[in-house]
Amino acid sequence: MARPRVTIKDHTAEANLFARRTVIAMLVIFTMIAMVLSNLYYLQITRFEDYQTRSNGNRIKILPVAPNRGLIYDRNGILLAENRPVFNLEVIPEKVENLEKTLGLLSVLLDIDEDEVTDFYREIKRNRRFKPVSLRKRLTPEEVALFSANQHKFPGVSVEARLTRHYPYGKTLTHVLGYVSKINKRDLQKLSEAGLEANYAATHDIGKLGVEKYHEDILHGQVGYQEVEVNNQGRIIRTLNFNPPVPGQDIVLNIDLALQQEAEKIMDGDKGTVVMLDSNNGGVLAMFSSPSYDPNLFVHGISSKNYNRLLNSKGRPLINRATQGQYPPASTIKPHLALVGLEQKIVTPETRIFDNGKYRLKNVEHVWRDWKTWGHGWVDLTSAIEQSCDIYFYDLAYRLGIDKISDNMFEFGFGDYTGIDLHEESDANMPSRGWKRARFNQPWYIGDTIPVGIGQSYWTVTPIQLVQSVTTLMNHGRRFIPQIMRGKYQDKEVVLEGSKERRPLDVKNIKNWDIVLDAMYGVVNRKTGTARKAFIDTPYVSAGKSGTAQLVAIAQDAKYDADSLAENLRDNAMYVGFAPYEKPEVAVTVVLENAGGGSSQAAPLARKMMDKYFAGCEFTPRPEIQEPSKSQDVALHSSAHNH
Repeated sequence: MARPRVTIKDHTAEANLFARRTVIAMLVIFTMIAMVLSNLYYLQITRFEDYQTRSNGNRIKILPVAPNRGLIYDRNGILLAENRPVFNLEVIPEKVENLEKTLGLLSVLLDIDEDEVTDFYREIKRNRRFKPVSLRKRLTPEEVALFSANQHKFPGVSVEARLTRHYPYGKTLTHVLGYVSKINKRDLQKLSEAGLEANYAATHDIGKLGVEKYHEDILHGQVGYQEVEVNNQGRIIRTLNFNPPVPGQDIVLNIDLALQQEAEKIMDGDKGTVVMLDSNNGGVLAMFSSPSYDPNLFVHGISSKNYNRLLNSKGRPLINRATQGQYPPASTIKPHLALVGLEQKIVTPETRIFDNGKYRLKNVEHVWRDWKTWGHGWVDLTSAIEQSCDIYFYDLAYRLGIDKISDNMFEFGFGDYTGIDLHEESDANMPSRGWKRARFNQPWYIGDTIPVGIGQSYWTVTPIQLVQSVTTLMNHGRRFIPQIMRGKYQDKEVVLEGSKERRPLDVKNIKNWDIVLDAMYGVVNRKTGTARKAFIDTPYVSAGKSGTAQLVAIAQDAKYDADSLAENLRDNAMYVGFAPYEKPEVAVTVVLENAGGGSSQAAPLARKMMDKYFAGCEFTPRPEIQEPSKSQDVALHSSAHNH
């Protein structure tokens, strides 16, 4: 059956409608073409530079390159901290046909344990398959040789090397050098706050303690950059440009390795510290804290087991006793108090008191005793220092009062940071009225002042404070800041930093210095000197002061018995000294925890340090020892005392 024909009712109207629709369609098409062309112009011409930069950003990557860390030398050019290559076994997963089988064979060949394999699989998930992942770190030379002989069996596996820090002398210098270790979140936060995060973009380690931390800005260097072209998967195709990093500067320390090793040797594992300074500029020649530990444990990440062992050790090896240990100074500060007494005109060189072994205050029941039960008899200032007479300094402290003592001792540096170039330092405690009120909410009593005269009560010092104060004495008030770093290597020459000083002590009568120093000479060289036996027959002439710090109170009628006390409650042995007497070159302090008497235990070690320093030096024959002249008895004008 034929389809019916459609009849066009109005040919003109239909033609006009079609024409209008055609025009409208063409306008829409041309408009869209114009929009496309306009957008192309905008993208290709107007925004050309912007999109070219973005394109290059996808195609070109800037990879940071870590600088080599600066080396550390002792004053004689001996390398103390170096950068050594470490060999790691690395695997590129996409190049290994059968990863599980390969790991099994490698485990047998190199004795790789399950924990290492587990860590490897965990690391793979965090990285792209074409990037290398470490399977075994710090291969031994034997393992490197063994793998190299079998490398053809393991496509996609290779041994790669990178430089890491190494300390060849281990625990000998731990508390001086410190160590570097992996950068953690706290380090990143500090770097970000300091605006240094970009400079550590490729760095794995940062200084954590000691010189490594304090001089991090010198040792680290400046980051470099490598401009590379990558494909759409991020794989490097070629290197376009290389801006090399600037290595960290090499530095030289004041430390003398031979003296440092001698300090370690004489400590022989005992708890305590030895510090020796150059008396002419404050340079730290030796600083050993015992017990110590191997800093190399921390460089590659210390295990929880090893860290807990160090942390819980009774010897507390993580503490730098030289700068953080806080000890009662005991009799080592008697020369300092004597100088204050002379300056304040509380005593004169001729002032004498009678020491019968006991010191009492009127209407006070408590009795303060001398270390010598029967006393020293009549003593003046010089003989009181030589024989370490406690009674004389009980009385001097009483007459000075805590205000004058604390103010003047703070000037010597007690109760304050020395300024040594280490972050690990304590300011210890110089007691005062205000301190006790703030600490205990109690007033200061006269009974608190008496034991301050012999370096007890609430008074504590660090060994570095003590030896710094002795250099101040011998230099007649010049106060050098202890410095470990001596200078920097520049163009194969050492550029010295120079000594640093604080405001000198103001002593109006310069003769007072000589009086006190002469008494310290007597401690070592005169017949009644407490340290005479330790320094007998030395080719050099030295001076010093011994001290025995009591750590536990003894009942009034009881006698000190070391054997009846726990070891950690026994007396500390202390000694400070300098040599040669006429023109000092070095000052040394020795602190031995729970070892007993300072003159019998600490002084002999101080002599060994001085013997080591002066070994090979020639001295003129020792002068005949001058005993002080006997002065006339001068009554002590204090009616408040009953000696």
